[in-house]
Amino acid sequence: MRRRQFITLLGSATAAWTLAATAQKTTAQRHVEVLVVSQEGGQTAKASLAALRAALSQLGWEERGNIKLEYRWVEADTSLMQQPAKEVVALHPDLLISALSSPATAALLRHTRTIPVLFVNIVDPVGQGSVSSLARPGGNATGFMNLETSMAGKWLELLKQVMPHVTRVAVSFNQATAPYAELYLNRFKSSAQSSGVEIITASIPDMVALEAFGGVQAQPNTGFIPVPSAFMIEHQKEIAEIAVRHHLPAISFNRAFAECWRTNELWKRYCRQLSARRGLCNC
Repeated sequence: MRRRQFITLLGSATAAWTLAATAQKTTAQRHVEVLVVSQEGGQTAKASLAALRAALSQLGWEERGNIKLEYRWVEADTSLMQQPAKEVVALHPDLLISALSSPATAALLRHTRTIPVLFVNIVDPVGQGSVSSLARPGGNATGFMNLETSMAGKWLELLKQVMPHVTRVAVSFNQATAPYAELYLNRFKSSAQSSGVEIITASIPDMVALEAFGGVQAQPNTGFIPVPSAFMIEHQKEIAEIAVRHHLPAISFNRAFAECWRTNELWKRYCRQLSARRGLCNC
């Protein structure tokens, strides 16, 4: 089973347990509000929600039957999350699910400390105040974090293994959707010292800025790593295209980014040319 599917199944099991714990031997339909930080219909979000529905069904929770799932789609912009969060809390659902965003979880908890909140795929829940500790969350929130900040050092190590000539690595982050970015940057910088790599960082407010950053960093022996956040997930296809267009070897935090690179037409043409010259690529 793929790691992301496994995490989603675990999240679904927790959701089912929470619903069961709040039920009072009634056949009444349970109400769940899901705050999804993604463009409506985004592929990553759609896949995650499909896995959620499938897992809940396996646990006996049937949508439009004994459970009512409602989805609120919000863009990866912190300023746009507060109103939807306030609205879903005002509906007094049995459970709130925060999908794919740390700021979305913070927004929900800003408006309720009583309704159970299940978060999925967030970073540093303790540091951001979502839970008291990993061992004993306390309060009304629990969930799963799938990206430990110490992984930043491993990403840098892998990039160097694949592309030994890399001496500079451009690291971009969106501060609005990654308030924890400094944790990753510190890891990158400490790991860079031992590997002889220079780290160049930039806060990217939008895709125009990221395109410009990619162009400026398009220098020999330069790699690229995006810091995990809802913004990076929402724009993963465009980010892959920027890396390919500027010939920046890159490593990312989930499979979807790799798929975007692999299916990019410019990248496939480059691989075919490389294969023809050196026999190094089977793309």
